[in-house]
Amino acid sequence: MTPLAPTLRLWLGDGEPTALVTLAEARGSTPREAGVHMLVTAGAARGTIGGGRMEWDAIAAARTLIAAKERSQRVEIPLGPAIGQCCGGYVVIDLELADGATLARIEAEESLEAATRPSVLVFGAGHVGKALARALAPLPVKIQWVDGRADEFPAEIPDGIVRRLTPTPTDAVAEAPPGAAYLVMTHSHAMDFEVTEAALRRGDAAYVGLIGSATKRERFERWFRARGNDPRRAGELTCPIGAGLGRDKRPSVIAAMVAAELLIAFAKAKDVPAPADKPAAGAGPEQEAAWTATRGPAPRASSCAASPRGSRASSRTTG
Repeated sequence: MTPLAPTLRLWLGDGEPTALVTLAEARGSTPREAGVHMLVTAGAARGTIGGGRMEWDAIAAARTLIAAKERSQRVEIPLGPAIGQCCGGYVVIDLELADGATLARIEAEESLEAATRPSVLVFGAGHVGKALARALAPLPVKIQWVDGRADEFPAEIPDGIVRRLTPTPTDAVAEAPPGAAYLVMTHSHAMDFEVTEAALRRGDAAYVGLIGSATKRERFERWFRARGNDPRRAGELTCPIGAGLGRDKRPSVIAAMVAAELLIAFAKAKDVPAPADKPAAGAGPEQEAAWTATRGPAPRASSCAASPRGSRASSRTTG
């Protein structure tokens, strides 16, 4: 995701009057969630609060604010027939003429958001690894790209991706934070198995994915059991990865499907917090199984709340 703070710093430095547009409240069915921002000047806009007529009206209001040199304004919009939309929700949009304090606030927000993003470790810089790096780079995740072959990495690594050159990729697994995702696609099946085993044995991964086939999965599960691992751990493995479109094995297609699998996995992990009494490392299979059972299924997403009735668009301005 592209941060707004660098653009705001540039525009303010150039003396370009800029409005910060914030989706302050979002009730019912809305295009975006509360808290998102965009920047607007007399001739440009960066970011999005959801698009469509709602955003078009917000940009127009921001440019009016800039032209009138007003400090702030609040706009309330029911997303219904009055503006030619059928979402049925209701939004409150805050507009403010940006200054140094605005920049500091946005930098702090974006720094916190970046620090709390979930981690993704991609093992392997082959064709699918390269496609995954491109697919994952725009997403709100922290990415570590691991391989022992320096010449396999492209000359330009996408922004936001940290390259890790190491002959022992299991070290990266050991050092990963709780709740990380692991995508395994090295040049060696033996290395694939070792990295996948290390990720599954942690017991705290949001997602463990191994490239391959049903046959490769069967062989991994036999190898995994033979090494004394709890076979139930293998049930947490996704293999093959990105197989939602069946026989389409083009790297870019696999990467797109894996990106979707990851986002779903992170959303589920966020909805199901782990109990504080998770067994310590080295606990027996019975303790691990008991802890896993206490987690229960992920809660189902609730339907959209009913939209307000009888609402009218309004605004409040301060000079």
